[in-house]
Amino acid sequence: MARSGIQYSDVQHAIDTLLTRGDTPSVQRIREVLGTGSFTTISEHFRLWRTEREQNRDVPPPKGVPEVVVNVASELWREAQDAANQALVHYREDANRQVESAQQAAAEALQQAANAEQRESALAAHFRQTEERLETLNRELAESQANERHWQQQAEKLHQEAAQHRHQLDQTQQALKEAQTHYSEKLEEQQKSWEQRLAQEEQRNEASEGKLMALLDTLRQERAQEERALQKRLQQWEQRADALSHELKQKNDALQGYQQECSLLKQRITELERQNGELHTHRSTLEESLEKAHKALETQQQQTRDSEHWQEQLWQRMASLQAQLADLPSTLASSSDDTPETKKPSR
Repeated sequence: MARSGIQYSDVQHAIDTLLTRGDTPSVQRIREVLGTGSFTTISEHFRLWRTEREQNRDVPPPKGVPEVVVNVASELWREAQDAANQALVHYREDANRQVESAQQAAAEALQQAANAEQRESALAAHFRQTEERLETLNRELAESQANERHWQQQAEKLHQEAAQHRHQLDQTQQALKEAQTHYSEKLEEQQKSWEQRLAQEEQRNEASEGKLMALLDTLRQERAQEERALQKRLQQWEQRADALSHELKQKNDALQGYQQECSLLKQRITELERQNGELHTHRSTLEESLEKAHKALETQQQQTRDSEHWQEQLWQRMASLQAQLADLPSTLASSSDDTPETKKPSR
């Protein structure tokens, strides 16, 4: 039902005004002439006007109209139909091109949106891999730091043990020197005592040469025994010193190995910290790229929505053009009906 306000006569008057100006009637142009009214009401009246023109198209000319006028009107009608058909073909081709262009733009927008989604998925996957790698490096860094503390404790313990062994070796060497000095002094004292006893014995009894020789032999044997005992103890002290030196060398070698391993661990920790920093930087870059991909995807989606809206407008425009093309024969027929009245053929 047509709404109240705009009447059929108003629409018919607006159509006549457009035809007088040489413009093709359409819902938009009729509303521009009227200056008001809803498109639905105008469209219903306009459809009724076209229906009436179609019904009046096949009405035979009134009696008394000269044949020349009829022929001229028929010729004008054919020319109008040809022009309308050509215009229709042109409009259809142009509309098809616009539709194809819109469909291609929509397809490209959809493809770009799909590409953006793929890039976003790839960036998200790469971002997850980077986070996993970062967690692994953090665990390795924590383990390396724990190992470094362990080896540092071991190195400190070896330092303490090495210091104790050095102290024991110094004490042993000092005791060995003291023992050598003591036995040398004791041997010298005994030598002097023996010489004194020998001198006394020689003074007491020079005739007791045999006894003296026996005493000398005894003294020599005692001295030899004491020298052997001293030599044995010295050898034992030297063996103990060699053992301590060998043990100290082993401790120093182990300490050097621990120090090298600690140095390698420090280098590994430095490398892990550097990789950790690079991964943090790479993570920030990936987050920025992911944000850009989100924005690009939103832009593509907005463009896709705009393209769909534009395509919908284009279809509406095509429908309007088709309606105008459908009305074109009626318009041309109306113009041809007015021509014989204003322009009579010469006799």
